[in-house]
Amino acid sequence: MPVGILCAIGILVFIRPTRNVHREPFDFLGFATLSLAIGALQLMLDRGELKDWFNSFEIWVELTVAVLGFYLFTVHTVTTGERSFLNRDLLTSANFIAGTILMFVVGLIMSGTMALMPTMLQNLMNYPALTTGLVMAPRGLGTMIAMFVVARLINRIDNRLIILMGFLMTAFSQWQMSGFSLQMGMGPVILTGVIQGFGLGCTFVPLNIIALSTLPRHILTQGTAIRSLMRNLGGSIGISILVATLAENTQIVHSRLVESLRPDNPLAQAPFLPAPFSLTTPGGLAALNAEVTRQAAMVGYINNFKLMMIVALVSLPLLLLLRETGRAPRVPAPAAAPVAADD
Repeated sequence: MPVGILCAIGILVFIRPTRNVHREPFDFLGFATLSLAIGALQLMLDRGELKDWFNSFEIWVELTVAVLGFYLFTVHTVTTGERSFLNRDLLTSANFIAGTILMFVVGLIMSGTMALMPTMLQNLMNYPALTTGLVMAPRGLGTMIAMFVVARLINRIDNRLIILMGFLMTAFSQWQMSGFSLQMGMGPVILTGVIQGFGLGCTFVPLNIIALSTLPRHILTQGTAIRSLMRNLGGSIGISILVATLAENTQIVHSRLVESLRPDNPLAQAPFLPAPFSLTTPGGLAALNAEVTRQAAMVGYINNFKLMMIVALVSLPLLLLLRETGRAPRVPAPAAAPVAADD
């Protein structure tokens, strides 16, 4: 909240509104159908795990509404022309399409990790909320450092190389996170957070420059809005998918771990099974089940980190579709005008 207040004050003080801006007519039907489709899709993803997915009538209704909304939006966009909510000229720019998909992936990884890490640290490793926030704070520091570094490099090297470096660092951090364990300290969490924050910070500005610099001025505002929508949508869909897969993987791993916890297994008896775990007392069974659930959940988190690493690597071929925008040539300083001779 304090940072948001400072930003709002800065906008009011330093940014002046322009009055002579030409505003395109608002396409309410296109906006309504797209909002309906996205809202229904997010509801389906959020409630699917709770409602047992397609065994639930509610999920089928939300899927139907989402498909119908996207269909109406597509038909309306194709038949309306230039005044549609989504200008069709945006779809002719390979830079914009590839950059928008990459921004969707960035939103998925960024929001997905931010949703998973606090629950893992608090529920599995018993971190207090304040400690969890402090451990995750260096991630933002990495992003801030990346912004300063990118600002120095953006006019000197190919922006696609900066984006490639950012995605590779992000994938590397996810690979490191797939080695997390319940016995680790704060060090690995802080280190991977800084690396991931730096990697994601390397993608923001170059992606915006490459994706938006080729658009005509009359659709630049709309392109910016669509990219912001896709980043937020990637975050929402990513969180829903990762939470659903976490619950499913935890259940699968839990069922596999308990297969060997049988009275006829010598390793499930004392002294191999230390107190308070036991297969004969209610308290021992409860403690054993809680530990198995904890271990299974950790495996579920690790699987999600691997999934995000794969998503980051699979997205790299999209960089081949990006074309570096031409930089303005440096204009030499004008030579001093010759002094006219006296008549």
